[in-house]
Amino acid sequence: MATDVIMPALGLAQETGKILRWFKSEGDTVAKGEPLLEIETDKVTVEVEAPGDGTLAGVRAAEGDEVPVGDVVAFLVAAGESVPELEPSAKPEPAAVSTPSRPSDKVSLGGEGARRSLASPKARRLAKERGIDLDSLAGDGPIVAADVEGVRAQTATSSRWRTMAERVTRSWQEAPHFYLRREVDATGLDAAKRRRDGITHTDLLVQAVASALRKHPRVNASWRDGDVIENEHVNVSVAVATEDGLVAPVVHDADRLDVEAIAERRREIVEAAREGRLRPEDVIGATITVSNLGMYGVDEFDAIVTGPQAAILAVGRIAERVIAVDGEPAVRPTLVLTLSFDHRVVDGARGAEFLDTLAQLIEEAT
Repeated sequence: MATDVIMPALGLAQETGKILRWFKSEGDTVAKGEPLLEIETDKVTVEVEAPGDGTLAGVRAAEGDEVPVGDVVAFLVAAGESVPELEPSAKPEPAAVSTPSRPSDKVSLGGEGARRSLASPKARRLAKERGIDLDSLAGDGPIVAADVEGVRAQTATSSRWRTMAERVTRSWQEAPHFYLRREVDATGLDAAKRRRDGITHTDLLVQAVASALRKHPRVNASWRDGDVIENEHVNVSVAVATEDGLVAPVVHDADRLDVEAIAERRREIVEAAREGRLRPEDVIGATITVSNLGMYGVDEFDAIVTGPQAAILAVGRIAERVIAVDGEPAVRPTLVLTLSFDHRVVDGARGAEFLDTLAQLIEEAT
């Protein structure tokens, strides 16, 4: 029986996903778990793995197409198996099947504004698949596949940045933000980091945030369809800067993990984010985000809440500052925590209680 390849849902509010790239072509053999296509949603760009073994057939969506969540985009069929027919009312327009084009005999090289129409067969096939006008490519000499790939990479980067911009704009416009700020003594945090190889300040902060959320479930809630819904799991996402924009992969059930397990997971998802190989399960289900810019020398900043989450923690650098200790001035390493809240979910008192618990956990880090 053929296996459906569907557009996955990576978030509760997601309605569609855009296909950025097919890693396989129609007729190619595919193994279960192998990267099959790359999709973009309003949150992130991820690779989708093949749901089974078989031959890719019946491709119904091309690169660049916006596809509703849950729609079939292709099938994986066994030897001798045919592609299932969709219901007439649901059947989309079939995508064009990619076939190598014959080299054109049109040549125009050299001179100001000349067109580079001499291209390799592979370059022509890639350009046809991706809707790229070969005449638009600047440069000298025949067009090769690398020229077309470069255009695709630039287009994908632009698209991802635009998606990120649209997402933060929507969150800023829809969620009434308020902010709470507190300077905390980081002496214990520093000591805890030094005692453990491979542990970062971010790992310790994720652990503290997860523990605080378990004690304050209202902050671990979401605004959905006009109601406050408390989330069962504590899933902390970590903001990661990549060349293509900001992504926030998730440490799931962080409140149930020790700091070593959190660090291992954080290293895994950060590496995957920077190499562009995040999986759908890496980016779904976050209930709060931690954004740490301390490594860039930032003292403090205000972050935008990522809906439907109710809060985001912005962390500045650890710096030696003069604070009062037992009524006397003393120099201590401190950092500034800034929490942004969605006021529809969390009010000032609840937010302050959560921040107080978080500050205590950080200052008492062992």
